[in-house]
Amino acid sequence: MTTSTAIRRLNAADPDFARHLDHLLSWESVSDDAVNQRVLDIIQAVRERGDAALVEFTQRFDGVEAKSIDDLILGRERLELALTRITVEQRQALEKAAERVRLYHERQKQDSWSYTEADGTVLGQKVTPLDRAGLYVPGGKASYPSSVLMNAIPAKVAGVGEVVMVVPTPRGEVNELVLAAACIAGVDRVFTIGGAQAVAALAYGTESVPQVDKVVGPGNIYVATAKRHVFGQVGIDMIAGPSEILVVCDGQTDPDWIAMDLFSQAEHDEDAQSILVSPDAAFLDRVAASIEKLLPTMDRAEIIRTSIDGRGALIQVRDMEQAMEVANRIAPEHLELSVADPQAWLPKIRHAGAIFMGRHTSEALGDYCAGPNHVLPTSGTARFSSPLGVYDFQKRSSIIFCSEQGASELGKTASVLARGESLSAHARSAEYRILADQEGN
Repeated sequence: MTTSTAIRRLNAADPDFARHLDHLLSWESVSDDAVNQRVLDIIQAVRERGDAALVEFTQRFDGVEAKSIDDLILGRERLELALTRITVEQRQALEKAAERVRLYHERQKQDSWSYTEADGTVLGQKVTPLDRAGLYVPGGKASYPSSVLMNAIPAKVAGVGEVVMVVPTPRGEVNELVLAAACIAGVDRVFTIGGAQAVAALAYGTESVPQVDKVVGPGNIYVATAKRHVFGQVGIDMIAGPSEILVVCDGQTDPDWIAMDLFSQAEHDEDAQSILVSPDAAFLDRVAASIEKLLPTMDRAEIIRTSIDGRGALIQVRDMEQAMEVANRIAPEHLELSVADPQAWLPKIRHAGAIFMGRHTSEALGDYCAGPNHVLPTSGTARFSSPLGVYDFQKRSSIIFCSEQGASELGKTASVLARGESLSAHARSAEYRILADQEGN
């Protein structure tokens, strides 16, 4: 096994830089026909056969000996037991992270509002939490208790009535940290099912799994494809691509720090993307040397090497102004501004999922315990998308109350516009409310 890298070097001054950058950023997450059809078949089976299909698929795909759906349900007492099975240090870390995530998301809560016009007409907005949310959590060794906190806590802060978690337990392998995180985050029910079948169960409901209003949480290609297909029946958070980090550095940060920050995303999987942008060519050389030096020391060296070689890059730019332009073009999931005065450059950033300010703020802090959500838009979707938050678990209803006088005045405007659209019932509905002594005004 080789642990050296051949990370590509790009220069924004090159005439074909834009083409090379587009190629670097390209990512196609669309499922192939075989995966797509398999997911559709699974969804149909769950809709038709409910719990029986879930038991069958769990036996087949996860190697779990389940005789009935009861074998795939974990009660609250099992989550509380998990708290006693993890170390004191792990419990304290989960509780501290949960508290910080909760405090941050409390500030996102939206409240209902209204205002009254001079004639007594009242307009406003009513904010209501979802009744029930479904949280998908990957299972087995690739388990992320931090994702449980990041998905469940905003839902609870929003006031969601019930949070239902699904988590596969391949070959019966239960991750106690995940269950402990679910307990701390206030998850209400847990089903040990996964894959497209779990998404289908949450979207349509079965005899045992309740139908939810929104499905959130990361998963593999089958989970992502299933989320695509059930969208419309339920809400979803996003279709996430591979994890990404873009570091913009002025050349003054320790190159070992920057190399490890790039590794922190590359170690997720072979398709993750790690990019460094700097106006200092010599600094890019030093980071490249740090990458070569540190890579052999990493537990997931082969994954990191494949990621760095396949989708990583060191990009030289003319100056920090151009670095900001490149950052906005990439619209990264994670953006580190590893510079002397990050606050001065912040106004220049238009597109990023999360922005980590200064040399000491590693992206890893945001993954676990800083407080802001780590569920972020990927693959350039930060151009139009935002991090997961409380607002994803609240919906807004418009409030309209017309006084007699207000209905009469608005009716005149509505009448003109409705007749302009040849919708006479609309027009007459509004005209009925026009006060008789105002008809000629």
